Amino acid sequence: MPGSIEDILKQATPRERTVKVCIRGDLAGRVQSLTEELATVSEDWEPTDLTEEHPGRRIAADLKQARDQARAAEVPFTVRYIGDRAYSDLVAAHPSDDENELFKLETFTPALIAAACADPVMTLDQVKALFEVINEGEIKKLFEAAWDVHHSADVVPFSLAASALLAGLGGES
Repeated sequence: MPGSIEDILKQATPRERTVKVCIRGDLAGRVQSLTEELATVSEDWEPTDLTEEHPGRRIAADLKQARDQARAAEVPFTVRYIGDRAYSDLVAAHPSDDENELFKLETFTPALIAAACADPVMTLDQVKALFEVINEGEIKKLFEAAWDVHHSADVVPFSLAASALLAGLGGES
């Protein structure tokens, strides 16, 4: 038995989620370029003699280094549920001109991230400045995390990888 609503409320905390955002677009671009270069050289390479080293080896080493650098340039952002009233007020503050849309995505996105980001705390202007240097994919990660803490109903999502690992360790799945 869960107890009284007072007991439940004492234990309740807002949903949070942390996502990593790569703040170095130059490094992400280098990873993409090297990945494409590796694919091209792997398809096109024809050795002139048996002792010739495949050029993909050097590219693969460069790619690993670039990926490591890009991962090191990822910054964690923790978003937290802002509460029903604050969220409803936020949606209402960004009405869409289209009657089929709940809010104006262009203004709601940075506003939701500014309101929900618990670490680092950001103002709306700081979110907008961040949006000027990170790409749409990274913006999407932040928005989806903020959206998720407000809408997701999955308390304990299933993880096939975790289940397999636990089963292999003799644990429960």
